[in-house]
Amino acid sequence: MAAQRKYPLELRERALRLWRESGPRPPIAQVARQLGVRPEALRTWIGQEEADRGERSDRPATEMTEENRRLRRENAELRRVNEVLRAASARFAAGPGPARGRS
Repeated sequence: MAAQRKYPLELRERALRLWRESGPRPPIAQVARQLGVRPEALRTWIGQEEADRGERSDRPATEMTEENRRLRRENAELRRVNEVLRAASARFAAGPGPARGRS
């Protein structure tokens, strides 16, 4: 289950648009104060947007992060399935169990 976002996506998009479209780039703290968000949150959003556009290489793009999460979940599921198959295989390899009385 995903964590609840502290700020709505609409606010994030508005903050990024305001920061990006302002003439000379205003200080992040100023834009954050205008919108009532933490400066560090806005700084993170800006960095992620730049990574998504290929302007930064120090962090993965959102698409890559989501793909990694999906692959981790898939990998965990496959590991669970493998454990079940190993247990079943070991049980069948051991041969028939003790005879059970039929009534």
